[in-house]
Amino acid sequence: MTESSRPPTASVGTTSTGAQPFDKRRMSLLWAVQSHAADIARLHAQLFPSAWDEASVARLLAHPGSVALVAAQGNPSEVGGFALAQIAADEAEILTLGVTEGWRRQGVGQQLVGGIVRAAGRAGANALFLEVAASNAAARALYARAGFAEAGRRIGYYQRQGAAAEDAIVLKIDLPAAAAT
Repeated sequence: MTESSRPPTASVGTTSTGAQPFDKRRMSLLWAVQSHAADIARLHAQLFPSAWDEASVARLLAHPGSVALVAAQGNPSEVGGFALAQIAADEAEILTLGVTEGWRRQGVGQQLVGGIVRAAGRAGANALFLEVAASNAAARALYARAGFAEAGRRIGYYQRQGAAAEDAIVLKIDLPAAAAT
């Protein structure tokens, strides 16, 4: 995740909405479209203290430089993860990424990151960046496995009510080699 978060209060094996348990064999990685905006905003609100509302997500999805994916299963589709990125010139940035608790540790985050890496590389980006809270060990490990390396630090980047500001670690991956995998 690109922000430190408090996990939702779902039990392992179910989504936070109490829907059917996650089944890796039934999960699909889909291009996010306008009809996913409400699901992404709902999930973002569960995962992050500074949630993006549906209108903000919809604006990003409508932007020509956006790259957005959802992890979904079932019919009707249940969204359990998302990755939102933006491409400008020859660089891309993952703006936010999240996976609901019942879908974590199943490879969903890895698939979302891999999908964004491939899409950004195919769109002509040479590098992909993101920020992650210094304390978010799980996200940092996910990004390291995907090939991201530390490129800088933003001191006090995350401002949280009632807590000390936290540094953001800027991560980067060069895409020509990564996009070929």
